[in-house]
Amino acid sequence: MATQVMKGVRVLEVAQFTFVPAAGAILADWGADVIKIEHPVRGDTQRGFVKMGGVDTNPNRSPFVEHPNRGKRSVGVDISTPEGMEVIYELAKTADVFLTNYLPRQRQKMGFDIEDIRKVNPNIIYARGSAFGDKGPERDVGGFDGTAFWNRSGIADAMSPKELGGPISQGIPAFGDSIGGMNIAGGIAAALFHRERTGEASEVDVSLLSTAWWASGTSIDMGIETGKVMGNRMPQSGANPGNPLMGNYYASDGGVINMCTLTPGPHIKSFFEHIGHPECAEDERFSTPENLMKNWEAASAIIVDAFASKDFKYWREHLKTYSGQWAPVQSLLDIATDEQALANDMLFEVEAADGGEPIKLVRGPVQFNHEATQTSRAPLASEHTELVLMEAGIEWDRIEQLKEKGAIA
Repeated sequence: MATQVMKGVRVLEVAQFTFVPAAGAILADWGADVIKIEHPVRGDTQRGFVKMGGVDTNPNRSPFVEHPNRGKRSVGVDISTPEGMEVIYELAKTADVFLTNYLPRQRQKMGFDIEDIRKVNPNIIYARGSAFGDKGPERDVGGFDGTAFWNRSGIADAMSPKELGGPISQGIPAFGDSIGGMNIAGGIAAALFHRERTGEASEVDVSLLSTAWWASGTSIDMGIETGKVMGNRMPQSGANPGNPLMGNYYASDGGVINMCTLTPGPHIKSFFEHIGHPECAEDERFSTPENLMKNWEAASAIIVDAFASKDFKYWREHLKTYSGQWAPVQSLLDIATDEQALANDMLFEVEAADGGEPIKLVRGPVQFNHEATQTSRAPLASEHTELVLMEAGIEWDRIEQLKEKGAIA
């Protein structure tokens, strides 16, 4: 049995899409009992995503559902009804954490803002995910990772070479959402630890904008300090200015090797031997770090030609004995068969709701005791309504009445 660091913790999740539900998925991976509240008819809006970026997905095997919702139990509740909100309050009494990404005006209108939930459970951790933060003039403005994480934050601008004449679009769906979800999970873990130590229940806030700024923090700090922000360059085979042991180099078949030897001094001899030019390590232009950096353009020209003389497969194998840092440039599909990724359990399987082949999913970035992730598939919409409500002490007669009114599924 895998280590379950959150076993015994119950999370009540009133959220949709990926950002905040991804936090619930991480907590479920860690052993928490995560109760996902969904609309009794529609479910999570994201269940309707059957096409993204021109790619069709099977709604019964949807990555947009499985990635942020594995390991949870789904309860169908219409939170726009008074009867539905009574159910939420009863579930909140049993929970350690209330997790939401609804906007402030929605939380206030429907009655599940912090004062409402704390009224029934003063000790609950109340965690919010938002686009732009829970303070300031735009706290009630919604957004997605494409707006708040990618564009508003400055990431799109920094990632786009100026020669393109405009920003590149976000090529990875739910990119900021998944990172932000991990941040929320970490914040909740810290809040639970604080409550255990002090008895005090905290509020937790993470926004997509703050997630992007933390991820870009080195560049932002540098920009504020110096007035200059590092930007991206157009693709080319050759060195980064000032260090020829850093840069992308193209193999003869178009494959790309990223050299990333930040401190080249100890690796000059090994590097030039590996690219078939041992004499360059003795050349006074390149034999010391200072001279190598001063003559980086001359070194780059030699290195470009060397890499262009052999194919990608050759360099991937040959550079394994190089003493410095480098990486093959892979696709996201390549990583699914990467020996090192698989050795570290970065993929796991869950059974499929349609009874077909198991679904492969990416695990969260944290691993406990070297153990692989063990969890269940994402629930079908409202799959566990009756079971969870009975566990909360709601009688069967009342469950039937709530169903008749459409307050639950």
